[in-house]
Amino acid sequence: MRRRPATVAAAFLGAAATVLTFTMTAQAGARPAPVDAAAVAPQGIAPEMFTALQRDLRLTPAQARARLEAGTQAGRVEQVLRKTFGSRYGGTWVSGEGAVTTGVTNAADAAAVRDLGAVPVSVRHGEKALDAVVERLNQRKAPKGVVGWYADLPTNSVVVLSRSAAAKALDAFVSGAPAGVVRVEATTEQPRPYADVIGGNAYYMSGGGRCSVGFSVQGGFVTAGHCGTTGSRTTSPSGTFRGSTFPGRDYAWVQVDAGNTPRGLVNQYNGSTVAVAGSTEAAVGAAVCRSGSTTGWRCGTIQQKNTSVTYPEGTVSGVTRSNACAEPGDSGGSWMSGNQAQGVTSGGSGNCTSGGTMYFQPVNPILAAYGLTLITSGSGPNPTPTPTGSSSPGDTTWQVGGTYTAGATVLYGGQSYRCLQSHTAHPGWEPPNTPALWQRV
Repeated sequence: MRRRPATVAAAFLGAAATVLTFTMTAQAGARPAPVDAAAVAPQGIAPEMFTALQRDLRLTPAQARARLEAGTQAGRVEQVLRKTFGSRYGGTWVSGEGAVTTGVTNAADAAAVRDLGAVPVSVRHGEKALDAVVERLNQRKAPKGVVGWYADLPTNSVVVLSRSAAAKALDAFVSGAPAGVVRVEATTEQPRPYADVIGGNAYYMSGGGRCSVGFSVQGGFVTAGHCGTTGSRTTSPSGTFRGSTFPGRDYAWVQVDAGNTPRGLVNQYNGSTVAVAGSTEAAVGAAVCRSGSTTGWRCGTIQQKNTSVTYPEGTVSGVTRSNACAEPGDSGGSWMSGNQAQGVTSGGSGNCTSGGTMYFQPVNPILAAYGLTLITSGSGPNPTPTPTGSSSPGDTTWQVGGTYTAGATVLYGGQSYRCLQSHTAHPGWEPPNTPALWQRV
């Protein structure tokens, strides 16, 4: 009898322990599952863009992340080597396997390419030489059946796309080019401008039809030149075309009326926007996405730059070729690589059901042609801090031959700089001269 209370107490404690165990187990089960870092959009990249890349390029999250990282690296390599190599530079591109590759016409330059983490490939012709051939073709009237031409960096050649051009006419068109530089490829493309369209947000022309806002600039927005002539009016938003070029190039800008507020954002057509942080040019092979009211937010890769394409209205030169789909209604719209503005939709062939080839007018030449300033929103993955004018105690002095990892800080000219990409320094790569590699802090 005297032991019964102890028994009851033990039973009670056992029951309490069972309840406590159940509670703890339930709480543990309620904890959220660990987040897979590879499935999360990289810093500075909108989640919607990250998802769209996976959908349109059929990539896993890890592959999409690797593609974005390779594109960022390629852009930096391109900026540095184009400036330091000059005519010896053979272009930079992202290969199908995701490797950042650079063409070199001088074997001695291979070491500098490797020191930037890229793969050097020996080529016969520099990027400038290929572009000179493209420009020579731009000055000629394309024979019937020729739909475009471009410098193809991976094959180190200038490709002429022909639907049905006669052999004699083709020979005359490419005459004068260095032997072996030009090659003709058959195509079924029938490119046309995507007029009566929208991209980003819609705007309407007073004479009828609609097009797309490309990117906001101080006082208005840029768009495709084939959407309107200088002096013509727009509605929603209301404004006036202050400059327009088409064919030849395909760009224009609209000055908006009072009451319209340009913002550094691009519509993703899913209830959200992506912030525009700048207009750093992406490399060939880099991922790119475009916005348009007909087909929404679509992604692909940059295939060739400095392309010429012949529309029924005439040839347009200096556009970029891509496999990101578009359809009538998308013209003038925004093209983005990461958070960087790339260009505005010009035209193309195909659609978003069967696929096709699209062309966009790069944005930086538009800004330069009209003296415009791009409106940005957000500072992206590497925000520029306010310069302090002094160095940190741990800074080392920058020097040629030094090997620097991303995040390292150095002192140069009395200022501190943070490394943006791992590399070994070469002459001419001083921090103030290579913003692709160094950021002032």
